[in-house]
Formats: sequence, structure tokens, C-alpha cells
Amino acid sequence: MTPEQIRLVQASFDRLRPQGASIVSGFYCRFFELSPTLRPLFRTPLPAQELRLLEALSAVISMLSNLQMLLPELEALAKRHVTYGVSAAHYHAAGDALLWTLERHLGEAFTPAVRSSWIAAYATLSDIMIASAEYRAA
Repeated sequence: MTPEQIRLVQASFDRLRPQGASIVSGFYCRFFELSPTLRPLFRTPLPAQELRLLEALSAVISMLSNLQMLLPELEALAKRHVTYGVSAAHYHAAGDALLWTLERHLGEAFTPAVRSSWIAAYATLSDIMIASAEYRAA
């Protein structure tokens, strides 16, 4: 990711922060619309899961400029996801739901540059997590 992409992701997330609860709720609604068979993987009550996601997003986005510091957290998160039954394909569904949600909440502020920055951020983070999960499985 470039410094400009990181800046755009962080700035757009800051803009969304006051709507955090409705954003993560919308994300999960869309995620389960796209992948209804994944709903049983979520054993935690949805409001608690939404709070976890919002906290994780806040932490990760604030540290995008220092991926080395994020690696242990992402690897631990990947390990937990493996125990829940998450596969690489699930990351793609989550990415689609995330982009859909961002577009709905940012509106015109979801410019092509912001969109491509979020795609780069999500690809970077999910690639790390998928590689960590596959490494453990090998």
C-alpha cells in the first residue's frame, strides 16, 4: 500500500467512525445476504460480534502504516478464524460485503481512489491472514 492509499483509508474510516454501529451492522447484513451458509459459523451474539469487528477495524486501520507491528495480531486473528471454520473463500465474501457497505455509507465520498485504496488495504490484510492460516495447515 502506498502512503496515499493508507491516508485515504484512514480518512474515510474517520469519517465513518460516528456511524460505526450501523456500519458494522450493515456489513453483517450484506455478508449474510451474500453467504447465508456462513451464518452458523458465528456463535457469538451478533451485537457482540459487531463490536469486535468495529474494534478490530479501528485498531488495524490506525496501524496500516506499520504492517510489521500488525503481523502478530493478524496471525493470531487468522488462527482464531481457522478454528471457527473460516476458509480463504470467506475472506472474498467479506471483502465484497465491506466494499458494498463502504459505498453505501460514504456515498459520493467513496471515490474511485478511495475504493481502490480500500481494495488494496483489504487485499493486503486478507492475504496476510490467508497465508498465515495456510501456513499452519501445511
